[in-house]
Amino acid sequence: MVERLDRAWRVCATGLCFSGFGLGGLVLRVLVFPVLALAPWSPARRQHVCKDVIRHAFRLFLWLMRAVGVIGYEVRNAQRLQRQGLLIVANHPSLIDVIFLIALTRRADCVVKAGLARNPFTRGPVLATGYVCNDSGAAMLQDCIASLRAGNNLVIFPEGTRTPADGGLRLQRGAANIAVRGGFALTPVIIRCEPPTLRKGDKWYRVPVRRPRYVIDVRDDLDTSQLAGAGSDDAIAVRAVTQAMTDYFSREIRRAGA
Repeated sequence: MVERLDRAWRVCATGLCFSGFGLGGLVLRVLVFPVLALAPWSPARRQHVCKDVIRHAFRLFLWLMRAVGVIGYEVRNAQRLQRQGLLIVANHPSLIDVIFLIALTRRADCVVKAGLARNPFTRGPVLATGYVCNDSGAAMLQDCIASLRAGNNLVIFPEGTRTPADGGLRLQRGAANIAVRGGFALTPVIIRCEPPTLRKGDKWYRVPVRRPRYVIDVRDDLDTSQLAGAGSDDAIAVRAVTQAMTDYFSREIRRAGA
């Protein structure tokens, strides 16, 4: 009986949290960001402030989810994210992974779907923060490199979508392209959620039997030049780095779950 009541509460609390998330996005778009747009700042300064607003809003959202018993979480080596110009790559087991990473990272930038810039709940944050939209073709690569060189921290999920339920990793080449052509190291983050929740295809109300617990583990940087090998041209280096990332995440996720 206690377990059934706990699960019923978590269904209600999850709905409450996501409703609050949507409402919060609307408030930022309608009230907060228009006021910030009136401040006599440079465009770069305004984007930095808006990124901070998003970071604190996401921290509040995670606090709420933990406070009402929807999730638990542990962050390891968070100090490694307190730098500038990081190319942060992570596996993507659940819907809220990006919320964790942006909440933990100052001046976090990310590549977002172009549709988010047209969605009334997310349009404000996307435009105000200057997040990179994925509809700009080849220019997107240069936008990502420029963001990193400006001191922002770029968050990318190399899978491009959430990890499927079978756990198979299929990495895209976008992150490797940025790393190789921009000359950046990779800052890997291993995300684990047990029991799994909010996976690709999961309904938000299908909560697991017990409260999920996340572990966000920030690892040491990976030297892209070592992953690519000496003397490789960019195309070969990108393929090598993508394969090295696939091997790395597959191995480390298995170890984390052992």
